[in-house]
Amino acid sequence: MECTESHSKMSAFADGELDASAARQLTQHLAHCPDCAKACEQLQALRAAVSRHGVRHAAPAALQQRLRQALQEETKESKATPRRRKWAQLPWAWINLGVAGASTSAFAVTLALYLSVPSDAERLDQEIVASHFRSLIPDHLADVASSDQHTVKPWFSGKLDFSPPVVDLAQAGFPLVGGRLDYIRQRPVAALAYRRHQHVLNLYVWPDQAQRDAPPRLSVRQGYHLLRWSRSGMEYRLISDLNVPELMDFERRLAAQVDKDAVP
Repeated sequence: MECTESHSKMSAFADGELDASAARQLTQHLAHCPDCAKACEQLQALRAAVSRHGVRHAAPAALQQRLRQALQEETKESKATPRRRKWAQLPWAWINLGVAGASTSAFAVTLALYLSVPSDAERLDQEIVASHFRSLIPDHLADVASSDQHTVKPWFSGKLDFSPPVVDLAQAGFPLVGGRLDYIRQRPVAALAYRRHQHVLNLYVWPDQAQRDAPPRLSVRQGYHLLRWSRSGMEYRLISDLNVPELMDFERRLAAQVDKDAVP
């Protein structure tokens, strides 16, 4: 998919109007095109802000009545004050237009203020980036340092109210480093650390309240690639300075192994 076609489908994608095939193609393009991914994210943020805060402004009935009375008074005094006569002769449609213009300006200012406030998704991304930064401080990457998934997974027992999937991807070139507890979105979550050569990958996992699968979506925050998706009742956030194709490869391998482990 080219960027031009991607832009033409973003509005339908944001409104949930694309069919599954088109949505999958666009998602794959966004995963490999940071510019389009950023444009799509901005579109969705704008759509959410307008939906939450956009209102129609109309002049109150009392204000309209006062304006009519003022015009009538101006008309009576028009002979004595020529400049006022011009004001009185203005059609009411022009007055409405002025009020509408003022209302539109007020809405634009209000919308700009709301857009300057980070959305819930942006605040969550900021938390993930901050946590990733903290993990890179020496001795902060893992509370339980082990490449054995059968050591890491039981360590979370009793520390979380859910059982996070812990997958060993060493054979695929993503060895497990360990796990730790973190605090994201005002709740404890599982943080799993992996490596790819000299790159650190932090995978955050917690229960998905919406219980709805969502395909991977890529964003860029402070120079880091951040991948987010929901699957099988869990929310995932993956962050690293690793290149996008390898990051997407990690996500695919992780999802495949989680599905495989879920089969009785």
